[in-house]
Amino acid sequence: MEKNLTALSHLFVTVFLSGFSTIIVAPAIIDVTMFALCPGTDECSLAIYLSGFQQAIIGLGTALMMPIIGNLSDQYGRKALLTLPMTLSIIPLAILACNRTTNYFYAYFAFKTLTDMVCQGSINCLALAYLADNISYRQRASAFGILAGVTSAAYVCGTLAARFLSTGLAFQVATFVSLFAVVYMRIFLEESIPADQGEGITQPILKEGEEDNIIQNDDNAPTKVPPFKKIPSLGDVIYLMKNSPSFAQTAIVAFFNNLGEGGMESSSMYYLKARFHFNKNQFADLMLIGGIVATISQLFIMPLLVSPIGDGRLLSIGLFASCVYAILYSIAWSAWVPYAAAAVSTVMVFAPPSLRSIASRQAGPREQHCFCLKGHHFISLALVSFALQSL
Repeated sequence: MEKNLTALSHLFVTVFLSGFSTIIVAPAIIDVTMFALCPGTDECSLAIYLSGFQQAIIGLGTALMMPIIGNLSDQYGRKALLTLPMTLSIIPLAILACNRTTNYFYAYFAFKTLTDMVCQGSINCLALAYLADNISYRQRASAFGILAGVTSAAYVCGTLAARFLSTGLAFQVATFVSLFAVVYMRIFLEESIPADQGEGITQPILKEGEEDNIIQNDDNAPTKVPPFKKIPSLGDVIYLMKNSPSFAQTAIVAFFNNLGEGGMESSSMYYLKARFHFNKNQFADLMLIGGIVATISQLFIMPLLVSPIGDGRLLSIGLFASCVYAILYSIAWSAWVPYAAAAVSTVMVFAPPSLRSIASRQAGPREQHCFCLKGHHFISLALVSFALQSL
């Protein structure tokens, strides 16, 4: 158990460093984009169109890459596969660390699009699979909440640093921290492979009479879940959905939740820039408020509520809060409204860890890469977001 805790502590540090390097540049990227594409203005249709196009391309690439990465991590280990997205994520940051003129921005845009096909969501899903390898079923909801809390803590620290650093220095710091995260992970993080993983997953989609393919659904009735081949096809995913109704229902909820969140993330900052003339510092302040309340909630409040309430009810509370958050943004009549809406993050952040906990219970040790199957959600999410932004 002590060995597991040490391994998890190194995982948390790795996730923190990776998240910090991503978030520290987030408040500045809107100003960088606007300066490169539409200098001297607070509204830029080209920036919105490019953002929507980028989300669509990343979504298509993510849908193809995440299931492959998840399955390969079952074969070769979580640490081995973590190295790829963490290394690739350094390239776009290094480009803008050098310069932020129009030509450099287009180079950043191209590399960011290509690398995010592999990187977006991969680090998170592999970290979740690593946790699932080392944590029992009953403790996973709390463990996923703690991991989400670590991510939120990285969000807070990165945003706080961005508030006081210049744009150029923020990208330089992000590049250095990304490099350090890869080095730290390679040195300290122990490899993790599912305990009952064989030399290769080559068996048929469904094997009759194999005990490790039997799980309990919500009604405590045994349900067979197919083990995946090395690279799952669309038919494999559909078969999983048919043979695990609970997993299918979780996937549907996750799809619509990701759809709403993706639309908000891809357009909300441009909306605030055009409506209330927000700049880097105001974006950082807004993100800082949301990050602080999310960190406190996920690290201290959610673990206390999981046992008495259950992850199903926490999911409902989180989804309802997400709706309130979106409504407040859509009717914002003053610059202080987005700051007030950020407080809703206290309960809104219950949803993702609860979804992951529910999904994890539906899969056996060798199917924890199912976290990476959420990549197909990004297709519709990105295309709908692109269509909405084009209106």
